[in-house]
Amino acid sequence: MFLFYFAMALTILSGVLYHIFQKLTPAQVNPLLAMLVTYGTALAICLILLPFYPAKPGVRESLRHLNWASFALALAIVGLEIGFLLAYRAGWNISLGAIVSNVAVAVVLVPVGLLLFKEKISLVNCIGIVVCIAGLVMINHK
Repeated sequence: MFLFYFAMALTILSGVLYHIFQKLTPAQVNPLLAMLVTYGTALAICLILLPFYPAKPGVRESLRHLNWASFALALAIVGLEIGFLLAYRAGWNISLGAIVSNVAVAVVLVPVGLLLFKEKISLVNCIGIVVCIAGLVMINHK
């Protein structure tokens, strides 16, 4: 149960820091260069942390189990990173940009979860989704 809550707390904390650091990236820096430095640093951090979270079958065996999703995820991550960096440079407020993006992503993932992963949702979940969509409309109302 610890991992269940710890993992979500880590994503929330990291998400907050992510948006703060994206907003603080200087506008004069080429976005792709900024991402290269970011990913180089992330690679170094992962290499340092690897001994503390060892792969059970070993690194070589784990590498054999990788599939196309790891490479496709890289494409999605680059799009996400550049998208937010450009959104903040285009004038999106940090207080609303993340909300608009995250709620829209969550709403789009509902049919993905239902159709591709055979997930189930309740009536209460459906009401929450409608509230999220209403919130998106309200946030974007000028």
